[in-house]
Amino acid sequence: MSNLIARRLEGDAVREASDLWPSILAALFGVFILYGVGFASPLTIHDAAHDSRHAFTFPCH
Repeated sequence: MSNLIARRLEGDAVREASDLWPSILAALFGVFILYGVGFASPLTIHDAAHDSRHAFTFPCH
């Protein structure tokens, strides 16, 4: 019986660890959008990122 409980706890730990990846990827994507695209050369992309940064009170220049 204790072996079954241990397996369940290990399964829950793996599930919790795998639930963390979408959050990490979303955060990295957000950083890319706010900072990476803001320095892009096409004016439309830059202006969209620039306005988004100002909307969230991020400094940009």
